[in-house]
Amino acid sequence: MAEDLDELLDEVESKFCTPDLLRRGMVEQPKGCGGGTHSSDRNQAKAKETLRSTETFKKEDDLDSLINEIFEEPNLDKKPSKLKSKSSGNTSVRASIEGLGKSCSPVYLGGSSIPCGIGTNISWRACDHLRCIACDFLVVSYDDYMWDKSCDYLFFRNNMPEFHKLKAKLIKKKGTRAYACQCSWRTIEEVTDLQTDHQLRWVCGKH
Repeated sequence: MAEDLDELLDEVESKFCTPDLLRRGMVEQPKGCGGGTHSSDRNQAKAKETLRSTETFKKEDDLDSLINEIFEEPNLDKKPSKLKSKSSGNTSVRASIEGLGKSCSPVYLGGSSIPCGIGTNISWRACDHLRCIACDFLVVSYDDYMWDKSCDYLFFRNNMPEFHKLKAKLIKKKGTRAYACQCSWRTIEEVTDLQTDHQLRWVCGKH
């Protein structure tokens, strides 16, 4: 590294300094005979000397600038700007996510007098987010209706989930709730734990 720097300085000196030093050592011969000089010759020599001095200072400044550029180190102390904290935004998003995905435990069915919602051991609410894992259909429910006894598998297979088709087998009855998917159907009047009906493949689809 030191040898490369010396070579670079020698090259710079040979390009910028040597001509000036040579010019400084040169002695101009005065014009005229017998060593006499005129005032105009003296003024011209003085002007040339001033010009040489100006050029020398300029080149020395250029040399100093070049040396400073060689030894100048990049600024590595700058630290990347910190990202703005988004804790408040993340908190609100996390809170909204935590409010989703709750399941009934246990899962209840109920008549029209039973409120719908998330069922628990101390809150008997009929689940209104049921899904059948056998036919992969959402379970529909109709308050104050019951299914006609003539309903069969093909009826629900062909008509689910269109209410205007299903109502052909729905009978008005106060206090009951008619449930159905594409493969099963029930008429419920009282609070019923879904686990007690082993034929149904219904589960809570989360609220």
